[in-house]
Amino acid sequence: MKLVRSLLRLRTVLLIPLALGALASTPTYAQPLIIQQAPPAVRYEPVPLARPGYAWDRGHWRWHRGGYAWVPGHWQPVMRRGQWVPGHWQARGPNWFWIEGHWVR
Repeated sequence: MKLVRSLLRLRTVLLIPLALGALASTPTYAQPLIIQQAPPAVRYEPVPLARPGYAWDRGHWRWHRGGYAWVPGHWQPVMRRGQWVPGHWQARGPNWFWIEGHWVR
């Protein structure tokens, strides 16, 4: 009985900081990224051989500290019956908006 109480107390002591940390790291709704400078041309990256259970997310330009920085391609874990739509920049008038990569069913 003492062991059960000790384990319950330990679980509570460990869960409280974990829960507070999760709440503190929960993202707020981000404002859309609006840039008035077109991104550079996409760099060519060879697509690696297929990797079971993963989809290739090609490299892209991201806005960082007042300029564009290249983010190399990487593997995304596959979502069942989903298709990966890579992130991309979209022009709307004189502005450019970043559309995050996402899975579509």
